[in-house]
Amino acid sequence: MRTKNVFVLPYDPEWKNDFEKIKQELANAIGSLIVSIEHVGSTSVEGLSAKPIIDIDVVIGDYSVFDSIANRLGTIGYYHAGDLGIKDREAFKYHDKPHLQSHHLYVCPQNSRELLRHITFRDFLRNNPEAVRKYSEVKEAAAKLFPDNIDKYMEYKAPVIEELYSLCGLS
Repeated sequence: MRTKNVFVLPYDPEWKNDFEKIKQELANAIGSLIVSIEHVGSTSVEGLSAKPIIDIDVVIGDYSVFDSIANRLGTIGYYHAGDLGIKDREAFKYHDKPHLQSHHLYVCPQNSRELLRHITFRDFLRNNPEAVRKYSEVKEAAAKLFPDNIDKYMEYKAPVIEELYSLCGLS
């Protein structure tokens, strides 16, 4: 569900509750097959401005349970959309979920590089208020400059993301 229009909001404490609602629905369907359900992305970092879309990584031990996960997710309205070009990160889209905040759902094995990147970056930001301030300012500026162009928005943010990745050991 790649957004075309860019809409960045100041941090909303309700995003934690939004994540918990989605997590509960997921856990009810797949809880016995997974390692964890992680709130990642900008909405998971207190104080960080973000697009109001919850990013979620469902962590599995390995791909031996993937087909069962995909089938169970299908029973609650999700469908597998492939890896979208990122190894060891399987995307799921959904339909008919007006009771939940917009979200992106990924299933990753626990040894996934993408999962490690998400968790490391999230935890770094959670512990670095100055990085949160800087990243928020860049995101807000990018959204104002490129409200109708997600690619330009992403391009504008790239230098600060690379800088922050370097600070937390991801580059």
